[in-house]
Amino acid sequence: MKEVEGLAYNETFSCVQCGYCLPACPTYKTMKKETHSPRGRINLVKMAAEGKISLEQIQEPIELCLGCRACERVCPTNVQYGMILESAKEVLNRKEKQESSAAAKTFNNILFKQLFPKKRNLAKASNLLWFYQKTGMKKLAHKTGLINVLPENLASFDKIIPEISSPSERKKRQQILTPDGEVKYRIAFFTGCVMDAVFDRINDLSMKLLQAGGCEVVIVPNQNCCGALHSHSGELDLAKELAKRNIETFEQESFDFVVNSAGGCGAMLNEYHHLLKAEPEWAERAKWFTGKSVDISVILSKLELPLKREINKIVTYQPSCHMKNVQKVEKEPINLLKSIKELTLHRMENEDMCCGSAGIYNIVNYKESMEILDNKMTDVKKVSPQVIVTTNPGCLLQMKLGIEREQIQHKVEAVHLVELLAEACNIV
Repeated sequence: MKEVEGLAYNETFSCVQCGYCLPACPTYKTMKKETHSPRGRINLVKMAAEGKISLEQIQEPIELCLGCRACERVCPTNVQYGMILESAKEVLNRKEKQESSAAAKTFNNILFKQLFPKKRNLAKASNLLWFYQKTGMKKLAHKTGLINVLPENLASFDKIIPEISSPSERKKRQQILTPDGEVKYRIAFFTGCVMDAVFDRINDLSMKLLQAGGCEVVIVPNQNCCGALHSHSGELDLAKELAKRNIETFEQESFDFVVNSAGGCGAMLNEYHHLLKAEPEWAERAKWFTGKSVDISVILSKLELPLKREINKIVTYQPSCHMKNVQKVEKEPINLLKSIKELTLHRMENEDMCCGSAGIYNIVNYKESMEILDNKMTDVKKVSPQVIVTTNPGCLLQMKLGIEREQIQHKVEAVHLVELLAEACNIV
């Protein structure tokens, strides 16, 4: 066999096969295979790079990796697992493109080039979803069982998609929000693609919270998708294009911070300098951008929020893997929860373990994702919460689905941290 170029071969030598990563890996926990552990995948990539095994032999282990990067957090030798995984996905994606059918190529083109990067197309998709919900078509589909015509993964998530704002409501959104008093920070708000199409209410509440805390908040025009879904799928060239467009867009004005409310988006924005490190003309600009990019919890922790209402509920917290493991944001969401009057926080066992969402992993690898989610819900039920708080849209949907699967929707709800804080501040 020939050696495979493009794999992060040199990075694999940092792994000493110690096994510290094994207890932190969700897929190793559920699948119990060495090939589906971080050190196993690293060894497979090394052997593929040396030509000892084929790319086909690493495909399934790589595709079934969540990319949660919990292994990096516990690794004693600082293995750059994310870089190794990314290189393998890019090489596998390149191979798949060469061998895929015309129909598959067309689908990828629509998904990665026409849908996620283009707000106009996402807005149209959002409008269709709103129409489906508003006209009663969704209720009819579930009542009659027509929804079961869809594959199980799509039918399951259709139940828990939030109520979409109407086209007229979205058009009313203010592009600049100013506080009543002195401006503490000037914020550029990153709306995201799927986040704004499906969870625009969370974005709106995020901006209102920042305003209430004394920030001027601006929605910078012409921003686009962060590129996370492209990067996770091996479409690195497209991810780089999107990164460059965002950097150019946010360079146009002066801001103290670029703030987002999605853990996955934030992780991607924070890694633009790694993504573009091989291009000197972009590397420094990317470094400037990542220095400005922060999760909303970091900024809200710096502000004095008008926490007026008591929330007398038992809450547990499911952190976003990419926020904790990539952005290194850990204490801020916890401190914000503790700041809410009368709220009782019960931390669950294995809190750091991924919930199985991982971008679109829970759609393309539904069975494996549900096994991971079922483990997570076992830990959730042990603390008997009334509310599960998350900081990422994918995690939010996954936890809502977990609640449905356990049939505890009558006593437990899942919300974004921003929604709970907005409730405590009487912001609607």
